[in-house]
Amino acid sequence: MSSAIPRSLDVAELVTATPLPTRSAGRWRGLVLPVAGLALWWLLSRLDVVNSALLVSPAKVLETGWAMMASGRLWRALSSSLARELTGFFIGTLSGLVLGALLGLWPRFNRLVGPSFNTFKQISLFAWIPLISVWFGLGDVAKVVFLSLAALIPVVVNTCAGISRTPASLLEVARVYGYTRWQTVTQVVLPSAIPSIFTGVYLALIYSWLATIGAEYLLVSGRGVGNLLIEGSEQFQMDLVIFGMLVIGAVGWSMNAAARSLERRLGRWSGQA
Repeated sequence: MSSAIPRSLDVAELVTATPLPTRSAGRWRGLVLPVAGLALWWLLSRLDVVNSALLVSPAKVLETGWAMMASGRLWRALSSSLARELTGFFIGTLSGLVLGALLGLWPRFNRLVGPSFNTFKQISLFAWIPLISVWFGLGDVAKVVFLSLAALIPVVVNTCAGISRTPASLLEVARVYGYTRWQTVTQVVLPSAIPSIFTGVYLALIYSWLATIGAEYLLVSGRGVGNLLIEGSEQFQMDLVIFGMLVIGAVGWSMNAAARSLERRLGRWSGQA
């Protein structure tokens, strides 16, 4: 009497039998939560489960948004916010790249400035608001200074870390081939540090956008998307508040997508270098 011997599991058959999710399916899967949230929002407003003054319908938000776009009010507010954000981002990022490179490449400078910077970065960003408002007022200059600080710290930290973590094997190869200090920095250290540097720039972009809305809330002078939220909350216009929040999220998502696309290109350049 022969006993049945179980056949060993073939990995190739298992992989073939198990369908793998396609990239397009994964992309569509990310829309499940937003669509479900929109449906729940519409249902709650439709059934009057929540006070209509507190939770307006999606149709009302869409109507308010269309009116603001048609009148040009949204574009004026958004352009003001983006102008501040990009100005503060570029100033903070360029300053951070220079300071981070000096800290990573110059040990004496690191010993002199590093401890002070480590103390400086522990101070909460919003703790600078009273001092900035006294020194620079409540206008655009004060907001740009605030945004520059928001962008500066992550760029310095990640630039210094990326340069300091250059593999010793790469530096040894550069020494064997007789690279000058400039060639070592430009052809070995910087390409190796690109992923870390870009992480800092990416964080600076996100932090500066978030700080833009915070600055417009706390330094209320001027025009911007944050001022629309303040106006909506003061006048109890929840449609305006919700529409402003959607605009902020859409702009942040767009920045994230653009930064990820640039990251992939820089990653390929770093690998080739």
